[in-house]
Amino acid sequence: MNKQLINTSSVFEDQVAFSRAVVVDNLVFVSGCTGYNYETTTISDDIVDQAEQTFKNIIHALTQAGSSLKDVVRVTYIVPDPADFERCWPTIRKYFADIRPACTAFCSALTSDKIKIEIEVTAVKPRATNS
Repeated sequence: MNKQLINTSSVFEDQVAFSRAVVVDNLVFVSGCTGYNYETTTISDDIVDQAEQTFKNIIHALTQAGSSLKDVVRVTYIVPDPADFERCWPTIRKYFADIRPACTAFCSALTSDKIKIEIEVTAVKPRATNS
């Protein structure tokens, strides 16, 4: 088994002892990402803005892992307020309309009241083919 840990500039990874993503062979497991903007060290109050930034954070982690959104096969959405989730659907469609991964969404409190959505994904990288 080949295992690679992917880490970003997030202080939370050190504080909570986790990796942003873990690559095992051709599988990529991306930890739950939020709408925290690591460049500006801010998070928007709007769930739609947070969803957009969350996808950017996921794309960054997948890229570091040698993968991309097109490789995503499973996604989990976590929102504290079920009434907010539908507002994110256009953003979700923007990124997953042609990919259409398996999906689960549920409502749960998150680690901060500022966080309105958390998304985790699993991707399967294509195996290299020998020509």
